[in-house]
Amino acid sequence: MSSEIFESIKKQAANVSPFNAKLKFILDDEIILIDGNDGSSNIVTTDDVDADTVIICEKETFLKLKSGDLNPMMAVMTGKVKIKGDMGLAMKLQSLI
Repeated sequence: MSSEIFESIKKQAANVSPFNAKLKFILDDEIILIDGNDGSSNIVTTDDVDADTVIICEKETFLKLKSGDLNPMMAVMTGKVKIKGDMGLAMKLQSLI
């Protein structure tokens, strides 16, 4: 696991109100799951379970999104980022990355 990405998401998720859904990132072949169903906090794990929204991209693309070097809308439109499931939840992601 790319621990710096995992820890970064974990830290950001702790600062965001639970969103009553599960969000899964698939970065290359690694999984990061944010479970916001708890009600009191977002729980970040590497569990590969069903999620309301799945974001699929390469780690390099994720890091470019995080640093602001890549526009999220352009990344989706050019196929660098694939989104499955609840698009509304995906749009709330800016606060997590």
